[in-house]
Amino acid sequence: MNALAFLYKRVLKKQLDGAINAIRATKKINVPVVMTRKETAKVIGMMGGTTQLAVKQMYGSGLRMSETIRLRIQDIDYNMKIITVRSGKGAKDRITTFPSSIIPFLQNHLAKVKIMHENDLTLGHGEVYMPHALARKYQNAAREWGWQYVFPARNLSTDPRSGII
Repeated sequence: MNALAFLYKRVLKKQLDGAINAIRATKKINVPVVMTRKETAKVIGMMGGTTQLAVKQMYGSGLRMSETIRLRIQDIDYNMKIITVRSGKGAKDRITTFPSSIIPFLQNHLAKVKIMHENDLTLGHGEVYMPHALARKYQNAAREWGWQYVFPARNLSTDPRSGII
């Protein structure tokens, strides 16, 4: 219909006589596909270890995968049961809750991560990427425990920007 109106007005430079009785296409209604609680519990039950903990964190807190991967130790408040998500969707910060049922598992996981971090520090590594100008402002913060990732990589890696391992 709009194509015909454009053709007559702009190309042919003629006025349309009367109304166009065109049949408009019906809008397709997309129903979101959502898993039931039972299906979700079954999928989570098939996982184990760190992956299961990360998925429970995402499911219980409504985190996206990228937000879970970038989550730092200092962003978790056990007393208030909240997580501060930094630079989430739209580069905005937000606060969300997390389930108290994962607290013991999370603390156990972080105890293992702390040992791994201390081993990395003894080898001269253990630095994480610092956002924006914080690396210059707080030069030792990249090695501090609070800035470490909750779900770090298993192996050492080289930061492509700075070349630091």
